[in-house]
Amino acid sequence: MSQEDLEKSRDGLHMEHTPSVDSNDARIAEYSPAEQKSIVRKVDLRLVSTLGVLYCASLMDRTNLGSAAIAGMTVDLKLIGARYNIITLIFFIPYVIFQPPATVVLRKVGPRVFLSAITLFWGATMIGFGFAPTWDVLVGLRIILGVLEAGFFPGCAYLLSCWYPRYQLQKRNAVFYLIGSMASALSGILAYGVMQMKGLGGLSGWRWIFVMEGLLTCIAGIAGYFLIVDFPELSKNSWKFLTEREAAYVVATIEKDRADAIPEPFRVGAYLKNALDMKVWGFAWLFMLTTTNSYAIAYFLPIILRVGMKFSLAKAQCLVAPPYVAAAIVMYTQAHYADKLHLRGPVVVFNAILGLIGLPLLGFTHNNGVRYFGVFLATICANANVPAVLTYQANNIRGQWKRAFCSATLVGFGGIGGIIGSTVFREKDSPAYRPGIEACLIANGLIIIIVAVMTLRFRSENKKAEEGGKVIEGQQGFRYTL
Repeated sequence: MSQEDLEKSRDGLHMEHTPSVDSNDARIAEYSPAEQKSIVRKVDLRLVSTLGVLYCASLMDRTNLGSAAIAGMTVDLKLIGARYNIITLIFFIPYVIFQPPATVVLRKVGPRVFLSAITLFWGATMIGFGFAPTWDVLVGLRIILGVLEAGFFPGCAYLLSCWYPRYQLQKRNAVFYLIGSMASALSGILAYGVMQMKGLGGLSGWRWIFVMEGLLTCIAGIAGYFLIVDFPELSKNSWKFLTEREAAYVVATIEKDRADAIPEPFRVGAYLKNALDMKVWGFAWLFMLTTTNSYAIAYFLPIILRVGMKFSLAKAQCLVAPPYVAAAIVMYTQAHYADKLHLRGPVVVFNAILGLIGLPLLGFTHNNGVRYFGVFLATICANANVPAVLTYQANNIRGQWKRAFCSATLVGFGGIGGIIGSTVFREKDSPAYRPGIEACLIANGLIIIIVAVMTLRFRSENKKAEEGGKVIEGQQGFRYTL
């Protein structure tokens, strides 16, 4: 982007009440609709696919404990009592604590350097998992992993929201999460294959799961340095990803949509002041309740299939995949129509209802076929709502630093959901795991209530704005997305 365009972008963006950008902006008008689509495809291929692959590594490394547990880790490291739960939940304490400062560092250092570096470092940590002699060493490594991964997911969510207008975002969030969630779909199959290396180099099969997946993560981190793109206004530094005119077009579309493409100078007080906006915490609670479901499924599904449903080791590892594939299909279909119809809250509620149907089938019936169908519905609910809630939040806030703060609080609360999801399924509750099922049911019920309350508020605020009495989020013409 040229200096002239950058200065043009800055003008007026730092006022509290910024008018909508002229829809005839020359930076947009110079491109035909076909050329505009071509620029967006460039962004999709480079940004969404790269972040998705890195998130694939992140999710695989974060949730491979279930596969390792049934592959012999539980016996070798004497994971009796609550030890497995401690190993799973300890990750989320630093994961929650370090997220707000991590998003600030991301904005200052730049996504390319920050995201690729932490990916490389946590890959190395994951390799160390394969050589842990005792369970308490595994606890220490999980703490390090939590620190390193703290900035990744909120950083990706923030970066994606900076590149796309509001009603192009859910599809991109869905593809990003879809690529990542395929790690959960394929991790069981991959783990079963890697387990066959048992005895090679004197390592157990479960140790090879960590070593090989850690090596793959390190490779992804190194590749990420060359592939991750920076923020739109800095994209000319991202290995000539876009021309200056194309970068100016992207910035102009963001300005036209919500007029916050260029960040204000960072001030701690202004950054923390965003905590006074109650809807920030509403979105955070929605994500926490969503991840309570998603982490519970990710960590305990292999164990439920193996112990609760009595499937063989091979079947338990492989039967993890189909529900995640189904979730990916539903997730993308939802995102397409949600962007097209400008709907957010109803999609979140629909997915929660799927959970309210699927979880009782999983937990309170005795036929394995019915229980496995319940697994499908519960997995769709848990995974499809992640991009839905991310986009619901991103569509209803403005300002670069507010967006960074909200991404951190949202995903930080998601980490709290991870703590809950890590503790509600207990060994002593096998094979029905009734308390875990009930906790996830309560979470989905609360999701529906919170969305209903926020929808009523958003409708009221939009009505006041239509009647000329209120400016929403500091921008004339801005309306909340229901």
